[in-house]
Amino acid sequence: MKQLSIEPKFVELIPTQLDDGILYISQKYQTAIHKCCCGCGQEVVTPLSSAQWRVQVAKGKVSLLPSIGNWNSACKSHYWIKQNRIDWSYAFSDHEIRQVKARDRRDLQEMTQYENLQKDLIKTHSNNRENKTLSKTLSILQRFWNWLVS
Repeated sequence: MKQLSIEPKFVELIPTQLDDGILYISQKYQTAIHKCCCGCGQEVVTPLSSAQWRVQVAKGKVSLLPSIGNWNSACKSHYWIKQNRIDWSYAFSDHEIRQVKARDRRDLQEMTQYENLQKDLIKTHSNNRENKTLSKTLSILQRFWNWLVS
């Protein structure tokens, strides 16, 4: 039976047994999970990141963006979770599903490249700082050595 609403539950760890009508959200592990709202019982895992899904909380109500498309499930359900409501959408064609999957892969790849670039910049900046400190230390040691020798 199709659901028309879902209740958010903030957890640290996702329970092994999921209840119908509950959206479990683990901010620590950046994941949200629920049973498909069509009633098929399929678990729907939504990784939370800038390239995948994000949770918005307003006045105790939760939205999960973008939509949920169960393209790999038999039901192929497609719906939005907006302010604890389930807004059902039309079923995507196979062509539309392929387009969405390709866009999702591209977005995830771009996010990964961006995060790796940030890590490299932080590492380079840290190394430059260490090199400057090392240069200062060597400079002090060199001056001390010159003083001792003279």
